[in-house]
Amino acid sequence: MRVAVGCDHGGWPLKEAVLETLRAEGCEVLDFGTHGPERVDFPDYAEQVGRAVAEGRAERGILICGSGVGMSIAANKIPGVYAATCHDTYSAHQGVEHDGMNVLCLGGRVIGPEVARELVRAFVRARFNGGERYRRRIAKIKALEAAARGDA
Repeated sequence: MRVAVGCDHGGWPLKEAVLETLRAEGCEVLDFGTHGPERVDFPDYAEQVGRAVAEGRAERGILICGSGVGMSIAANKIPGVYAATCHDTYSAHQGVEHDGMNVLCLGGRVIGPEVARELVRAFVRARFNGGERYRRRIAKIKALEAAARGDA
């Protein structure tokens, strides 16, 4: 699985743990930065990772900022990106299995490296359930997206 990763300065302390875990899980990593602790603007990284996922250059994405919330808000503005902030393993896998989540957002000031590793493993090991009710719900989400673009 190819996973795009991006963070801002608030997520920088967790980034290496995330990258190491992805590689240990056999994932190919697309690292969009940031590459240091200097202050940067999180939407720039959310856009890069989100576009990589939406365009099919990566199957999944992981974004890390201080809380995970800003990255989630920004990434969800890109059609085809379904990002959520998750700080528990149930949400990290259930979001994929039931909701089609394709971008995991983490808070570098909220969780530590060991929890981040567990969340990344849960996220990349999860697969969409494919059940009729889940497909129906995702179709409704995509209809909302289309309507927001003016396609509907």
